[in-house]
Amino acid sequence: MVDLLVIGGLGVDVRARVPALPLPAADSLTVPPVELRIGNTGAGVALAAHALGLRVTLVDVLGTDPAGDVVRAALARTSVRTVLVDAPAGTRRSVNLVDPAGRRMSLYDPRPWSGPAPFPQAELAALVVGAAHVHVSIMDWARDALPVLRAATSLSTDLHDWDGDNDYHRPFAEAADLVFVSDVKLGERAGKEAAALAPRTVLVTGGSAGATLYAPDAPPAHVPAAEPPAPVVDTNGAGDAFAAGLIAARLRGAAPLDAARYAARVAAAACTHDGMEYPDGLLPRR
Repeated sequence: MVDLLVIGGLGVDVRARVPALPLPAADSLTVPPVELRIGNTGAGVALAAHALGLRVTLVDVLGTDPAGDVVRAALARTSVRTVLVDAPAGTRRSVNLVDPAGRRMSLYDPRPWSGPAPFPQAELAALVVGAAHVHVSIMDWARDALPVLRAATSLSTDLHDWDGDNDYHRPFAEAADLVFVSDVKLGERAGKEAAALAPRTVLVTGGSAGATLYAPDAPPAHVPAAEPPAPVVDTNGAGDAFAAGLIAARLRGAAPLDAARYAARVAAAACTHDGMEYPDGLLPRR
């Protein structure tokens, strides 16, 4: 039995620190060392959950390329169990531009999966049965696996910057009982879209503005962003850490609002670290 099964979302981040966002028009800019590291949303949730003491299994496709080697090496430094299938298109990757305040702009190369399902339904079903909670990333191959994942005791997903209209995201939201979504594109529609997903628990996140919790049988509740315990150096992965924190608190039996407040503390601490490989003790376990 594992605490958390993460479906999809492995990749690498090419991180470049830049003087400002948006970038000034220039032929070239000299920047600090550009680094290649484990990244993408599934890795962010899995590594944060691992740092919070959860037993984690991560299932995905991954390229047999230098980028994939970076991912495998990072996961080998943890106790996260992996179930991986080789991806012919290579490893997903993002170029993350990070300004001096830690704000990020990401350029995402998804390397789409093509061909038959990478994991037999029976294998996925066995993994789902053995997990207290399942978190599914909005990956291409994972969308086809949703009928199997619906059998999970508890299922969450992160719709990221969904606009409320894109039909690709909706099956993930409808399969889950816990939904995370950014307010970047939803804007003033966020409350309406969250209400439409009832009776699911929905967290509409707004970065430094905090989050809004829409829980069944309760009015919407604002969850302020927590004060970081140290200077902010990198906000990449903060949303994934928030999700991991909320999942961890729910598994401990916390009420939705208490879980969201704790998740905000986890996200704030994650922002004080460069990258997603969190050292012991950085993320608060209580």
